[in-house]
Parts: sequence; C-alpha cells; structure tokens
Amino acid sequence: MSLVNQLITAIFAVLIGLVSGTLYIMSDSSRAILENQLESHAQDSATHLGLYLAPYIAAEDSATIETAVNAIFDSGFYQQITVTNAEGNVLFEKKTPPLISDDVPEWFQQLIHITPPSMSRDITHQWRQAGKIHVQSRAGYAYEKLWRGAQDSILLFVSLSIVCLLAISSLVRYLLKPLKKVEDQAVALSEKRFVEQPKLPSTRELKYVVLAMNNMVHQVKNMFDEQARNIEELRHSAYQDSLTGLSNQRSSESQLAEKLDYRDDFGHGTLILVRLNNLQKINQLIGMDKTNTVLKLLATQLERISNQADQSVLGRLSGADFVLLTDQTDSEQLLISIEHLEAEVEKQLRQMNFEEINSPVINVGSCTFRDKNSSKQLLSQVRLAAEEASNEQALWKQYDQLQNTTSQPDASAWKEHIANAINQRQIFLQVQTVVGIDTDTPIHQEIFARILDRDGQPASAGEFINVVKELGLIVEMDKAIIELVLDRISQNSSPLTINLSREAISSEAFRLWLLNKIQNFPTPEKLLFEVDETGVLNHTEEVSEFRKELRELNIKFGVDHFGVHPSGFAYIYAVQPDYVKIDGSLVGMIEDNPEDKFFVSSLISVVHSLNIAAYAEHVERDTQRQLLATIEVDGTQGYLHGTPKQLEN
Repeated sequence: MSLVNQLITAIFAVLIGLVSGTLYIMSDSSRAILENQLESHAQDSATHLGLYLAPYIAAEDSATIETAVNAIFDSGFYQQITVTNAEGNVLFEKKTPPLISDDVPEWFQQLIHITPPSMSRDITHQWRQAGKIHVQSRAGYAYEKLWRGAQDSILLFVSLSIVCLLAISSLVRYLLKPLKKVEDQAVALSEKRFVEQPKLPSTRELKYVVLAMNNMVHQVKNMFDEQARNIEELRHSAYQDSLTGLSNQRSSESQLAEKLDYRDDFGHGTLILVRLNNLQKINQLIGMDKTNTVLKLLATQLERISNQADQSVLGRLSGADFVLLTDQTDSEQLLISIEHLEAEVEKQLRQMNFEEINSPVINVGSCTFRDKNSSKQLLSQVRLAAEEASNEQALWKQYDQLQNTTSQPDASAWKEHIANAINQRQIFLQVQTVVGIDTDTPIHQEIFARILDRDGQPASAGEFINVVKELGLIVEMDKAIIELVLDRISQNSSPLTINLSREAISSEAFRLWLLNKIQNFPTPEKLLFEVDETGVLNHTEEVSEFRKELRELNIKFGVDHFGVHPSGFAYIYAVQPDYVKIDGSLVGMIEDNPEDKFFVSSLISVVHSLNIAAYAEHVERDTQRQLLATIEVDGTQGYLHGTPKQLEN
C-alpha cells in the first residue's frame, strides 16, 4: 500500500475511533439524562395521581381509580402503575410487558443499558394515611428516544467525517505529490531514464529529498554520458577515418566481408571504388588544409549517394580511395550520381585555384553483382576497373556481372514464383541457435526465411530479397513468416526469434496487425522479435513505442547487428531492448585485434549496466568463444554451433 493510502487509512481509522467514542459518550450522557427525566416524570405522575385520587383511594372507589389510571397509562410512558390502600391491598394495577420497538437494534440495547426507574407516593386524606401509588416508567420509550438521537448523531458525524476525510485526503495527496514524483524518478532511473523534478516542494523535508534525488539522477546521467562518450571516442579512433568520419580501411573491409561473405543475404548490388586523381600533386599545389577540404567534400557527396540505398557500406580505404557498397544496380542512375560527384569536386578544386585539370578529377571503378560474391574478389575487380579508368582518362569503368545472366522470361517466372510463395505462405523456415556462454544451453533460435527455388532447394536470401523488394512484398513476407512461426512455435523446445524488416517496423498498419495477432498469445516467453540497428536508428520513435507494447505482452525484443552504425548507440537508452546482438564484423577477428576486443568489451559493459543481455554474432571458432567468455558476453551465435537447420513442423 502506498504511503498516501496508508496515511489516509490511518486518518480514517482515527476518525472512526473519534466518531465511535463521541457517540458512546453522547449516548451514555443522554441515557443518564433520560433516566433522570423518566425518574422525574414518574415522581410527578405519582404526585398528581395521588392528589387527584386521594378521596377515591380513601373510599376505595376502584372504578374511579381505574378510570384515572387508564387515562394516564395510555400515554405510553409507563410500564406499571399500582394503587394500594392503607393496608397495602391492591385497589388497582395496570402494567404492560417491557417491550422495546423493533426499530431499536439488539446491539444498541446491549451497548446502552437502561434500568426503568420506579417511584412511589404515599397518599393521605383528611390527615390520615389513605394508601400508596407506585409508578414505574417504561424503558422502551427511553431506548426509542435514545436510538433516534443516536441515528441523527451518526448521520451527522458520518457526513462530517466524509467531508473531513476528502479534505484531508486531498491535502495529504497534494503535500506528498513530490514523493510520487520521486518514486517515478526512481523507477525511471532503474530503467536508465534520467528524469529530474524542475519544481521543488515548499515543505522543507520534501524539498531536500527532491534535491537529493535530482542530484543523484544528474550524477548517474553524467556517468553514463561519459561512458558513452568514451566508447564513441574509441569507435572513432579504432574504426573511423579521422579526417572524413567514414569507416576506415579495416572497418570497411570487415563490414564488406560480414555482408557479402558471411550473411549471404545482400542480394544484387554494386561495389564502387572512387579515387581522387593526383592527390599528391593537389596537396603540393594547394596545401594540406585545402586538400583535406576536398576529401571531406568527396566523403559528404558519397554519403548522399549511400543514404539513397536501403543497404550500404561506405568507407575510406586509403588517402585517395573511397569504397561504397550499395544495393542500387541501376547503371544510369548511378552514372548521374557519379557525374554530379565529379562536378562538385571539380568545382571545389577550381575555387581553390587548382588549374591543372586536364582529365576527370576522379576515377570510378564499379562492379554489379549477384547474391554469392567474395568481398575480396569484388574489391580486386573495382580496383582494376578504377585503374583502367585512370589509364584511359575516363570517369567510370564498370564490370557488370548481371548482364546476360538471366533471360527475361526466366526473370519474370522467378518473380511470379516468389510472389506465389509469399502469398500462399510457402516459405521454408530455418533456425540458428544462440547458445549460452556458460551453460552451452540454447537461449533462443533465430528464424531465417528461405524460398524454395524451382528445383525445390532453399534459395539464399540474397537470391530473392531484391525481387521481394521490387514487388513491394517485404511487409507481406514478414506477415507470412509470423503466421508460420505462430503455427509451429508450440512444437519447438526453444523460443523463436523473428527479424522484422525496416519497412514493417515503420508501418503503423503492420504494427497494429502484429499486436492484434499476438494479443492473446498463450506462451509469450517463447516469442521474440528483432530489428537491425539501422532500422532502429531510422525509426527510433516507432521502435520505442513498439518495444513498450511488446513489454506489456511479456514478449522480448532485441537489436540485431549492434555496434557498427556511425551514428552510435545512444538510442539504446530510449529503446531499452532485452538483448543486443553484436555485429559479426566486430567479432570476426577479435582474437587477433586488441582494439576489437576492447571495443566489444566496452559495448558489453554498457548494455550490462542497462540490464541488457549481449550476444555475439558470427562466432566460428572456439578461440573466439573463449575470448568472448572472458569479456562476459552472455551468448554466441554462428557456425561454431552449426549451420542453420530446418524448423520442424
């Protein structure tokens, strides 16, 4: 029970005790007054009857005595009236049973005990003793009067108590409102949300409590901000080019290998190498600072081209060489972007008075490719293409692996096959297990969706994902996967994780459909959802709201490919996932690279401080796993634990 409710309950109990005690005292006092009144009334009645009946008592006129006694007895105030002569013989007696009205409750009669008073009066006539009159009052009359008075008092006190209770309750709630905000601050702080109270209460004690809490929140926030800044600085020094802010050579090659060699789900795309001609000569003629400005411009223009793609990797390989991996394959559109890039760089050089421009200021080599390609092979091809462009003094030289690889009728048939497979829910599901680092037990299994080709063999994601995007069926494919998983999850021993696409997570209609689908899911602990880091960064607000809705349903949520986006991971505080999967490009060579080890260890420390589990992707060697165990990763996923296998029906 909350402090406010406890105080209100205590006040209510005191009021009840006060009302009860007051009613008892008033009832007891009223009882004494009523008894005195009954005693006085009985004495007066005996006196008046004696004066009136004295001659009739002396004459023992029973008829007159009876008439007079009946007349006064019928008033209802008396329980018994007895008239006796001088010898003590009863001339007339009238009495009624000691009845009490049913309106008076039994408990009240037991609580308030009334003894009906009895009064006697000696009667004389002509200076001699004529007899005696005995009058006893009726207790029922007193009980009835006392109960009616108690009822009125109870009603009055209850009404006043309710008014007082409401007033005191409102006052207490108002005075203790800052404590509720302190409670909210404590809950937010446990979730690593930093909330301060701008308005201080006027009550001295509460004011100091709020000030202390605000100070603690501020210090904890500074601590986490400092930790995040240190990790970002480490990222910049280890993985980013100091001049342009792009990924450096090692990071670029690692990300290319992760996307093209390991995941095998990039699909069709283009690898582009951009080389700034005569870098050394430019540096000699216009100076280092101006040359750096040109390189920064080149990086900025390449970022603009990169941002136009759904999937991309952009980095600087050397002083003059930049590499861009994009899922765009439209040669005409790419040529327009490259010509614009070349024009901007040439314009910048002319503004810096660099006049020796006799050929394109940049040379571009590119290679379009299908789903299965080696990153090293593609890099060799684009370097050769850029070299040929330089030798021929051409802007762009391209190798196109897509030409003449698929005839148009076959391409149309493949698109139709993919659309039918999605619409008819004929999707082949595979799983890969995330294994606990200490227990070697499965934590959960990630779902990989495959479409069977026309020979009945599972096609890799790279073979069909571009077609799915082209057909606008990404969200529909996510729905199909979810429905298939929900049908099979009860037969699976481990929880299943579904990766949601960026298109799905940004669609409000999809999120409403999904929440309605899993609203009454009987085993929420067996269902998990993931979104890759880029999707989270691009749709942080939608993902945060979706995360809260999943938490209410007791369904876990994770961030895939964590730790590589150049925008950093500040979003993690807002989203508060249950776990993250550290990108394989950071883990692939972790045994041989101290910088990778230190950076991954720092990431794990940050997420652990937020009560978030950390799993590592792309774990292929036992030496990797052993090292990851030393930096306290929670689980690992990769070919070390086996290739993806079919999800059982």
